[in-house]
Amino acid sequence: MPGETNLTQLLRTMQPELQPGRYVFCTVDSLLGFDVSEAIGLFREREGWTLILPQAAADRLQLPYSYVAAWLTLTVHSALEAVGLTAAFAQALARAGVSCNAVAAYYHDHIFVAERDAERALQVLRQLAATAS
Repeated sequence: MPGETNLTQLLRTMQPELQPGRYVFCTVDSLLGFDVSEAIGLFREREGWTLILPQAAADRLQLPYSYVAAWLTLTVHSALEAVGLTAAFAQALARAGVSCNAVAAYYHDHIFVAERDAERALQVLRQLAATAS
């Protein structure tokens, strides 16, 4: 099933949803011996593997982190080839002083914001959806 590509439609129907929990970004040199089913996301970089984990899992594994985030999901099925969605929500959040880390997955876009900014980010995204034209 193909995702939505029309930017106006994406913005109008993005329906941001706050996921429960606290999340952190960690890095490891190798995934050997690591249960990747605990990861929300992972990405291989030249310097190592970036893991997005529930904070409790990172604490249990004694992995260091410096950023505690809330996880928001845009529930609209966005196409990977859609143009402008990331720019639109990132600009809106930036204007509100909210840092965001975006992850595009197959069906949805996911946004990690500082935990203290979660409610503000939801408010900004809902306003963006309401005013999309």
